[in-house]
Amino acid sequence: MPDTTCHMSISLDGFVAGPDQSREQPLGRRGMELHAWHLGDERANEADGTATGWLMRPRGAYVMGRNMFGPVRGEWDEDWRGWWGPEPPYHAPVFVLTHYAHEPIEMEGGTTFYFVTDGFDAAYARARETAGDDGVDIAGGASTVRQALAAGVIDELTLDIAPVLLGSGERIFDGVESFGMEPVEVLHSPLATHVRYHRVG
Repeated sequence: MPDTTCHMSISLDGFVAGPDQSREQPLGRRGMELHAWHLGDERANEADGTATGWLMRPRGAYVMGRNMFGPVRGEWDEDWRGWWGPEPPYHAPVFVLTHYAHEPIEMEGGTTFYFVTDGFDAAYARARETAGDDGVDIAGGASTVRQALAAGVIDELTLDIAPVLLGSGERIFDGVESFGMEPVEVLHSPLATHVRYHRVG
């Protein structure tokens, strides 16, 4: 299995979240349309099931941005514990990039959120050390994935390309100057084209 993975749903015009992200709309306006392939749409087919398996495979540690962890901005002024309820789907340590220090948050099912204030490289190094042979996943959002791409640490990138145009929002490739990956598998359904890329070399 590739050491470092990333799996993102994306619109045809390159957005992974719509505009105006908020507590009520964590993926922005119309952002949920990118995820119909794994959220119970009756048009989902076997390809979507396979891609869901890729998305949910266990990893040894995760890296995510603070905006993905929650809507709280600035200093931590409330007891926010993530979008996912008492048992998040990660079941492993999650290293959250932030400018504001926070004590770790231990959740049910083996997930603990650790808050890293000294940048992507530090968070990724801690995740690598923690994960061992079980590998790291770059969970998102857009800014964190851009940093991982710029650092050249992603071995496998899966894009679920939804036939949706969002027009604006959060892109993952803005400012990324080289890709360095080749497609190794393509599956499709009416809801998404799932492309797995591996790093070249």
